Amino acid sequence: MTRLLNTFTLFLLISTSCTSQSTTDEMLASDEATNSIAILNPIGTTISTRFNVPNGFERTAETENSFQYYLRNLPLKEDGSDVLYYDGRKKSNLVFSAVVDLEIGKRDLHQCADAIMRLRGEYLWNSKQYDKIHFNFTNGFRVDYSKWMQGQRVGFDGNRTYWKTGASASNTYDSFWKYMELIFTYAGTLSLDKELKSASIENMKIGDVFIKGGSPGHAVIVVDMAVNITTGEKLFMLAQSYMPAQEIQVLKNLNKPELSPWYSITKMKYLNTPEWDFSSDQLKSF
Repeated sequence: MTRLLNTFTLFLLISTSCTSQSTTDEMLASDEATNSIAILNPIGTTISTRFNVPNGFERTAETENSFQYYLRNLPLKEDGSDVLYYDGRKKSNLVFSAVVDLEIGKRDLHQCADAIMRLRGEYLWNSKQYDKIHFNFTNGFRVDYSKWMQGQRVGFDGNRTYWKTGASASNTYDSFWKYMELIFTYAGTLSLDKELKSASIENMKIGDVFIKGGSPGHAVIVVDMAVNITTGEKLFMLAQSYMPAQEIQVLKNLNKPELSPWYSITKMKYLNTPEWDFSSDQLKSF
């Protein structure tokens, strides 16, 4: 009888243990799902309102008129929207969490580095910092928007590139966009990589760029950041365009779906994005 009781007691202990572990696993899974759901706010219309920070994190403080603030508050298309190519076709590779609501033109020009230069240029144009708008062609020729808005245009004579008088002075958005399409045509990852300054992962800020100059090359831009108020861990969010020319998109984190679209800086030697891999020393800054 004693032996039977001991056997029954052991069965109860094992059953209770298994039930407890199963319940714990279910709770953890539920917590992860809740955290994942909580990150997305489908009705948000900007990066900062569409994506919440994970539990324990706060967004970094940014000055209202800064490039960082501008990127964090980029307008987004309705949740679930497709990324469109320049010709209206839909991108079938669903590597994105959201689509930035900005026109990209009807030519196959607005690709990876182009989109980053466009965001930088558009921020400066909107904030009337016209003298700071300049980009280099792949051949090294610097193209200042301040000259463009005065009516000067770029001329080509064999390998020589030069400024010439070619239009009336203008500073409309249409004129600015034509300037940017010229940049898109003759600049790219090779030229942008040379223009930017090296930055460290530890000092990453919104607006920094992971870039590999080349043919092919690629570039993605940091559009938001957050920090854990207890541990100091930093998170960041990325956006890109790609080939062929397409709308800017906020990238998923395919390695950590429960954190997506946030990425963690912790112990990061390599950055795996859905369509390109970077090393940590490929981070650069304007």
